Amino acid sequence: MTEGPDHVPALLRAFPALAARLPRHAAVCGPTPVEPLRLAGVASGALWVKRDERSCPLYGGNKPRKLEFILGHARALGARRLVTTGGLGTNHGLATAILGRDAGLATTLVLVHQPIDEAVRRALLLQAAWGATQVYGVNVPGAAAALVHVLAGSALRGERPYLVPTGGSSPRGAAGFVSAALELAEQVRSGALPTPARIFVPVGTGGTLAGLVAGLRVAGLGSRVVGVLATDILPPDARALARQARAALRFLQRLDASVPVAAIRAGDFDFVRDALGPGYGAATPAADRAVRVAAEAGLTLETTYTGKCLAALLARADELSPAAPALFWNTCNAVDAAALAPAPLDPARLPPRIRRLLEAHAALPPREPGW
Repeated sequence: MTEGPDHVPALLRAFPALAARLPRHAAVCGPTPVEPLRLAGVASGALWVKRDERSCPLYGGNKPRKLEFILGHARALGARRLVTTGGLGTNHGLATAILGRDAGLATTLVLVHQPIDEAVRRALLLQAAWGATQVYGVNVPGAAAALVHVLAGSALRGERPYLVPTGGSSPRGAAGFVSAALELAEQVRSGALPTPARIFVPVGTGGTLAGLVAGLRVAGLGSRVVGVLATDILPPDARALARQARAALRFLQRLDASVPVAAIRAGDFDFVRDALGPGYGAATPAADRAVRVAAEAGLTLETTYTGKCLAALLARADELSPAAPALFWNTCNAVDAAALAPAPLDPARLPPRIRRLLEAHAALPPREPGW
């Protein structure tokens, strides 16, 4: 994929020695814009948005920041297949399939159940259209067993499978958000926006949040990151996230001794837990409203992650002020993956078990010609 002219991620600009030691498959095309976010009931200048939906022309949002370093490593090891896990409608899985294809790698997705709606149905069709092999593991124990089977079979075929952690949450993946925090600090210092008092991000596996906290420490930016919990499937806690953040910095320091390792503790992480609703993937009235409000402001969100994050922020609108502005980090993809897909969105491409599952939930009618 062609990236922006002469673009080098902020992490590699800050620590040039990493360029030769941190393999990368270019995905993020340049600094994503920061803009005021003008919403009813929020004072002018009190809320800003980091528009990561524009991070990559193939698939936007937070996933490319993690995956470009993960895919670089997979290619350096000679892998031919990526294997990862997620819910049926996993955005991470779809991004892995799309960017993996761009890197010349096949992808297998081991999927667990989540509430099925139109967005999940479409995600499954997109995964198949982008060539992903889909394996339904039903629940977490079933997915773990299926994952072992998939990895073993791939290895026997000589594909050198590369396990991509769920959500891309690993020290290598978190490096993408260490870089994102350095990018934000550059934008603050250039006057593009004031220093945010708080930065709101949705939390699934927690890699984005951990990387941001680590990167802000490296950048010397004093913003607090507020994680809005969007999953009840093995949700991370503050101690685990602190370990992730420290591990990311230790990983980078092993590659370049000039990378500082900060003391990051559980108390450095703020959580909002009341936006989750019934569970992972289940929409809430507040998230539905946030998606509509965002659309009126020109932002594309969804109800699983970013809608709940913005809903949590809007519930705290009276705490925002221009003197202590907040930043909404839009981790949603806004690229039309269907328009770019190498194959049509055809239910016949789905494995029979997943197709039957959708039919049972009345989310997918019997096959119709051209559907």
